[in-house]
This record gives sequence, C-alpha cells and structure tokens, in this order.
Amino acid sequence: MSVVTRRPRPPITLAGVMRRMPVTDADSGDFTKSMGLWQLVALSLGGLVGAGVFSLAGVVANQVAGPAVLISFAIAVVASGAAGLCYAEFAGMVPKAGSAYTYSYVALGEIIGFMIGWDLLLEYTAIVSVVAIAVSGYLNYITHYIGFDLPTWALGAPGTGEGRKIDLFAVVLCLLLAYLLSRGTRESARVQTGLVAVKVLIVAIVVVAGAFHIKAGNYTPFFPFGVGGAVSGAALAFFAVYGYDAMSAAAEESKDGKKLLPKAILISLGIASVVYLLVCLVIVGMVNYTDIDVAAPFSSAFDTVGMGILGLVIAVGAVVGVTTSAFANMLAVTRVGFTMSRDGLLPDYFGKTGERKVPTRVIWPVGIVSALIAGFLPIREAAELTNVGILMAFIVVAIGVMRLRHTRPDADRTFRTPWVPVVPLIGIGFSIWLISHLDIVTWIRFVVWLLLGLALYATFGYRNSTLNRTGIDTASVPIED
Repeated sequence: MSVVTRRPRPPITLAGVMRRMPVTDADSGDFTKSMGLWQLVALSLGGLVGAGVFSLAGVVANQVAGPAVLISFAIAVVASGAAGLCYAEFAGMVPKAGSAYTYSYVALGEIIGFMIGWDLLLEYTAIVSVVAIAVSGYLNYITHYIGFDLPTWALGAPGTGEGRKIDLFAVVLCLLLAYLLSRGTRESARVQTGLVAVKVLIVAIVVVAGAFHIKAGNYTPFFPFGVGGAVSGAALAFFAVYGYDAMSAAAEESKDGKKLLPKAILISLGIASVVYLLVCLVIVGMVNYTDIDVAAPFSSAFDTVGMGILGLVIAVGAVVGVTTSAFANMLAVTRVGFTMSRDGLLPDYFGKTGERKVPTRVIWPVGIVSALIAGFLPIREAAELTNVGILMAFIVVAIGVMRLRHTRPDADRTFRTPWVPVVPLIGIGFSIWLISHLDIVTWIRFVVWLLLGLALYATFGYRNSTLNRTGIDTASVPIED
C-alpha cells in the first residue's frame, strides 16, 4: 500500500507575507487585447458617471447634505483626483490586470496585496448592486408612466416600502450583465462604448434643460444638515467618482496599456468631475432638496415642472446609461478575482479563461452574489458596503507610489504623478478623513470581511501563492523594467 505524504505547511513568516510580485511586460496570453484609448475612456466613464448622476446625487441631497451636495461631490472629486494621479503612474508602470491589488502586491508585499484584493471583491460587487438598484428605480418609473406596475413584492428590497420583498428589476439586471460579460471582451466593450455615448447625451440634456428651471430659493438653506452633513455626504458619494479604478483592472485587455491607461484615467476623470458638479447644481436648483424623489430624481424633477415627457426620456436614458457603471464594476471584480487566482491566492479553479478569453468561472458567481445584494438591501446600505475598502485601496496605492519613487526611481514610467509626495499625501489625507465619517455598521461589516480574508490567506493563500510555490524570494525581489 502506497503512503501519500503531504507537503508540510510552511510556517508563516514576516518575510513571507511581505514578498513582492516581480512585474514584467510579458504577455500572459490570458486575455485578448482589444481595447483602444476611447474604449478605455468609455469603460472608465461607465464607472465614473453612473448611479452618482442619476440616483445617488438625489439620495445625498435629500437625506444627508441638502444643497451642500455640491460640496459633498467637490470633496469627493478632489480626493478621487489625487488618487487618480497615483493610479495613472502605476497603470503606466505596471500594465497588468488587477488594479490596486496588483499595484500593492508589487510595491508593498503579498499580505497587503491580498487584503486589498479581498476588499475589492466585496466593494466592486456591492457597487454593481447599488447601480442595479438605481436602474431599477428608473425602470419602475418608466413602467408606472406607461401604465404597468410590477406587483408590490417585486418593487424593492425589504425595508424600502410596505409589502416589498425583493427588487426584481435589479436582480435581473445583474444576471444580464454577467451574461454579457461572458460573451467576450470585444463584444461587450462595443456595447459599453455605445451605451456611454447615449449616457453622455442624456446628461447633456439634463444639464441644459434643467438649467432653465433653476430657482435660487432652492439653494437655501445651503447647509440644512450642517457642515458635517456635507462631509458625510462626501463619504457616501465618493464611490461614484472612481471608475478609473475599475478600468485599470482590465489593463491586460488594452492594446498598449503602458501608454493608453494613464491617458484614459486623466481624460475620464476630467470629464466626470465637470459632469458631477453641473448635475448637482441642477438637481438641487430645480427641486427643493426635501422634495427630491430618491428613486428617480431627475425624471420626477422634470415631471414637477411640467416636462413629464422629457422625464420619461431621461428615465430611459438613465436605464441605458447607468447600466454602464454596473458593467464596468462587474468587469473589474471579475478581473481582480481572476488575477488573485492566477497568482495562487485563491483556488486555481477561478484562474482560467474559457474559449472567449474571459474568466467565466468568476463572472457567474459575481453575477449571482451581486443579484442577491441588489435584491435584498436598500440602496444606501448597499452603497455603504463599498466605501471603506475602496478608500483603503486609494491609501495603499498612494503609499505605493511614494515607496517606489524611493526604492525604484529608475523604473520606466510613462506617466509621473506630479508633486510627489504632496499629491499622494492629499489623497491619503482625504481618504482617511472620509473613512472617519462612515457609519459604525459599515466598519463592522468591513472588519468581519477582513477577518474572513485573513483566515483564508493563512490557511490557503500563503501556502499556495505562486511566489511561494516557485521559490521566488521575498521583499528583496526587484521590479523589472
């Protein structure tokens, strides 16, 4: 009888958890390189300009900040801009899938990379759910306008209204996005680019038409919830202004990541910053913040000024446009999960692509989980699931930029973050500030998720890491140009 001997589990050491992933420009061949500059910009704008425009701006104004939602989004844009410049440097230096997970693995070590990746799995999935809920609100507006209503039990999650059991439209959307992503990057990117064009057109209509119905009296009192409300609103709104992070997760699917990714980040962030400030100005100018319908803010706003037909057009456009945000974030979470599996930190099963060169083994679990969150959690609770981990990722990426400037000043960088360390420190400071204003329940969920991740890393990831299995040394491993 043969005796099966098991490989002894290596002891967990500080040097082991701090080993860094060497990076080269070698193509893994896992993905098809099909996205040019404007497809990358469209993917980034898909994440940047979504629920924040068509839904969350109304939620923050109505429930948290009042007209000071302008300040909320301005704070979020500044914080996101500082972090975005750091992402642009990493994207041009490390054109690999995984975004902040890969960047922190390269710069700061395996345990930090794993925890950021683990956080992003939850954060991106929750974002997909938030956006799906936002789309559902507009779909319900449309169906009600044309005389068809879903049964009460299907109109929203428990706690959002009497008799409501599930948000049916949101569930269906999550599953449809998973199907679209499973069809291949080239095909889904074309759909995304077209939908983003529609969304930009709709936003332009909102701003121009709404500007004629602004009433100065609606801006007073400007701080009905106090300055603290504006800050809390920024923490809630922040998730709406970092779509470039989702785009950078798909770096291996761009035609020339080192050159195109930094450009796409900067272009999309500039466009989105202008869009958000204009949209906030219009929504609180058209309607008193107390009267904003959080389910469909702009459609209902135009309805109140006698432009119901335009409200219907906006609702249709919102359904089309906001869907792009869910698409971008679902693409991102599937690439992060795939890359972590390819690196040995998650089971190998998830680290394989199918015939269409997409990670379907990650796509469908993400689609199902996001559908469950969207179906059974109100939009605000789902949104609060997203922010801690994303803000942590921003902090780590900013620290990584400063560290690599010190340890590898000679590394090839197609874009350099200006005014280092000032810009990274601004991003870090704003992120810490915003984190401090999040609800305690959000923190509890985040800590529980972190502890689950640490348990998984200790029992599986550390031993099965590609760096451990190949015998590559620890933190002394240099980054290859």
